[in-house]
Amino acid sequence: MKKILIIVTNHATLGEAHEKNGTYAPELTHALHQFMHADMAFDIASLEGGAAPLYGDDVDDGVNQEVLKDARVSAAVRDTKRVDRLDANDYGAVFYPGGFGLLYDLASSDTAGKLTASIFEDDGIVGAVCHGPAGLLPVTLANGDNIMKHIAVTGFTYEEEKDSGTLAKVPYLLEESLTRVAGQYNKKGPWQEFIIEQGRVITGQNPQSAAAVAKAMVAQLHKR
Repeated sequence: MKKILIIVTNHATLGEAHEKNGTYAPELTHALHQFMHADMAFDIASLEGGAAPLYGDDVDDGVNQEVLKDARVSAAVRDTKRVDRLDANDYGAVFYPGGFGLLYDLASSDTAGKLTASIFEDDGIVGAVCHGPAGLLPVTLANGDNIMKHIAVTGFTYEEEKDSGTLAKVPYLLEESLTRVAGQYNKKGPWQEFIIEQGRVITGQNPQSAAAVAKAMVAQLHKR
């Protein structure tokens, strides 16, 4: 079976105060927990390669700490692969964990977008959670359409951004961007687990939805 590609940000700060940021660790680890439990191989990549900035790595929820201590995971996070050096044929799925960082790089990356499009158009599965769906904004298919144009998606909401105190810190609101690009944007109340599975595109609303997105990806991969 082909590997799962996890694409993470290189951007390490948020807002004018340069708060510690990057990828939100629990969204990465709870997805990895599902992938590893299903015995699926994975690579972690970023645009620049090298060490990936994380925040929330101090969240002590059991799964988060267990996965971060795993030797395969810690090595992969310390030395991510470069997106532009990867072969789309090696991967059967792509997953974008959230965190504010990717709003600054992956959300506008043609390099990551083209790789994701290639995997998807070769019958691959694409998953994203929380701010992760921002990584789908530059994914343009061969017909010229964005990958989300004709489907419903979800992602971090205005209300959750407000609750987090980040409305004035983020470069733009993800909910607004998804609403403009996707066929439909749906959400539930703040901090409720919620995913949308539209064919081979699976999106989750918030950190609470990371495991559910990964579980749905695994279920689709197991059918092959």
